[in-house]
Amino acid sequence: MTASTNPSPIGPDDDIARLAHLQESMKTIRAELSRVVIGQQDVVEELLIAIFAKGHCILVGVPGLAKTLLVNTMSKVLTLSFKRIQFTPDLMPADITGTEIIQEDPITRERRFIFLRGPLFANMILADEINRTPPKTQAALLEAMQEHRITVGGQSHALSDPFFVLATQNPIEQEGTYPLPEAQLDRFMFMVVVGYPTQQDEIAIMKATTGSQQVSLTPCLTGEDIINMQETVRRIPVGDHLFQYAAALTRATRPNESEAPDFVKQCVSWGAGPRASQYLVLGAKARAALQGRMYATSEDVAAVALPVLRHRILTNYNAEAEGITADTVIRRLLERTPKPVEK
Repeated sequence: MTASTNPSPIGPDDDIARLAHLQESMKTIRAELSRVVIGQQDVVEELLIAIFAKGHCILVGVPGLAKTLLVNTMSKVLTLSFKRIQFTPDLMPADITGTEIIQEDPITRERRFIFLRGPLFANMILADEINRTPPKTQAALLEAMQEHRITVGGQSHALSDPFFVLATQNPIEQEGTYPLPEAQLDRFMFMVVVGYPTQQDEIAIMKATTGSQQVSLTPCLTGEDIINMQETVRRIPVGDHLFQYAAALTRATRPNESEAPDFVKQCVSWGAGPRASQYLVLGAKARAALQGRMYATSEDVAAVALPVLRHRILTNYNAEAEGITADTVIRRLLERTPKPVEK
């Protein structure tokens, strides 16, 4: 994420109206999603925060937890175009970006190159099992995520706006996969863990999916609404004490920093970089906006710490031997790092 100046705080009436509209829309969005996707409220919340913070997500969970259904349903509720890409070992970059072909004019017989768009030209992309495809194709996707454009045959092509990539990984089967390197994982704002449903939710899933009932969804927002609200999120003011709190959390994950506690120095090989601090602040702003608030708090920063930091902390062999995960480290840091007094 490139550095940018902090947008001016909310003040105009149109920004206040957007926040009120967003808070009201969230009730409808959650209600519509719950008609198709049962449970997973935390996952839905984290995805919505990332969308309105203009970030990308990687979802980690075993097969059959409705990850594809959730993303597809969300695209319909938000009135966004949706494409699903099943990543496989033989997938090439041109298969996702598009390619140039020679076409002959039927009248003049003149031949020329035309560009055939790939599935990346949509608002919401589900990159299913991104670790199944070779690094060259992964890099093409991640370049599009960062630049919001692709280059084919020396020509640049802008992608649709808004543009979100929601990638999935299966944490069980790793044989024959191409794990994303840390530098590429860092491009994702959130790593969202999709867990098993509760017994009550699982029974409700069976009842909802084993009959003949069809669900008709009601669109709640448009792409233009989302772009406007993303701009409003950036204008939510954040006090210096929150910047300091976000920086303290991120810096404490780095074992070579003086601020790092002893358990981090013993269990962590590499900590989070500055992009984590940026996403902690942006995630806090988006969470505040979803709740209709014109200000972010330390609770907002703490609430997004797990999805922001878990894929940016690399634990060592000592941690693995003791069963300590990145989530364990983050929770201990949240307990240890004092929250600032709100002003």
